[in-house]
Amino acid sequence: MSRSPKRVTIADVAAKAGVSLSTVSRVLNGNITVDPAMAERVRAAAAELQYSASPLARSLVLGRTQTVAVVVPDLGNPTFQEILRGLSRAAGSAGYHVLVADSAESVDEERALALTTRRRTDGVVLCAPRMDDDALAATLAELSPVVVVNRDTADAPAVGADYRSAFTEILEHLYGVGHRRLVFLSGNPRSASNAARVAAVSAFTAAHVDVAVVEIPCGVDVDSGARVAGEVRISGATAVLAYNDLVAMGVMGALRRDGVRIPEDISVAGFDDIPYAKWTSPTLTTASVPTEAVGARAWEAMRGLLSGDGAAPTTEWLRPVVALRESTGPAPA
Repeated sequence: MSRSPKRVTIADVAAKAGVSLSTVSRVLNGNITVDPAMAERVRAAAAELQYSASPLARSLVLGRTQTVAVVVPDLGNPTFQEILRGLSRAAGSAGYHVLVADSAESVDEERALALTTRRRTDGVVLCAPRMDDDALAATLAELSPVVVVNRDTADAPAVGADYRSAFTEILEHLYGVGHRRLVFLSGNPRSASNAARVAAVSAFTAAHVDVAVVEIPCGVDVDSGARVAGEVRISGATAVLAYNDLVAMGVMGALRRDGVRIPEDISVAGFDDIPYAKWTSPTLTTASVPTEAVGARAWEAMRGLLSGDGAAPTTEWLRPVVALRESTGPAPA
């Protein structure tokens, strides 16, 4: 029976290059203090022997797990799935793994998960945290390094989407085609992205005194949208702005089931442009959020923290693009 070939070790590289084990370790981990000629000799020996460090050994040397945690409020939401996709791909290219934790929209669970996963990883990405500002500041102080997604904070790098601008653009579209009485189906009141939508509505109605927007507390999923369809029907509104696409799909399906024509009787707009939005009947007007890009940028911010570049926390907002489709049209006479 043939034996498997012997695994090349760091000791073999050191012997080949005629240097110490610590010198090989410093060279292979990118330490620039090693003499250039000696470093080149180590790299040549490693290449000739086809040496590659095991991930476990590398983690022990660096004192790192090569893993970052991402805490999301609802893994079933396609928006968070897309953010995770962008972050995971970017982190994977840098040799990192991603540990995902779902807080199920629970503020208490969110904080507990963030603290627990930080002990097992090199850093935490908090995606759309639901906790209030004071709790968030206290939590961030215990998590470093940490990056926040879709929440503005001065205590950590933040990356997110400019929800307010895009929501305003949808309001302007509906106003432009004659809608003056609208319904806003709001999401989680603790969500910063919901607060951005509320701010957009408040500013718009202040600037357009002939517009009335009725807020109906709703939720964030399809069932939530379907559940409030009756309230929408008796509101007298000619257009609905849903917190997200899932809510829009729910209310649109329930309205059509009850014989309401869309957009002839009432227009419906969503937000996020999840993959299903362009395949609904009618196709859904929404705002296309660059979710994968948000995830990738979150990883870049985390990589900067892990490398210790010392830069001050920055905030970056990416602008969604409104996609006008069949679910919105002129207000009925």
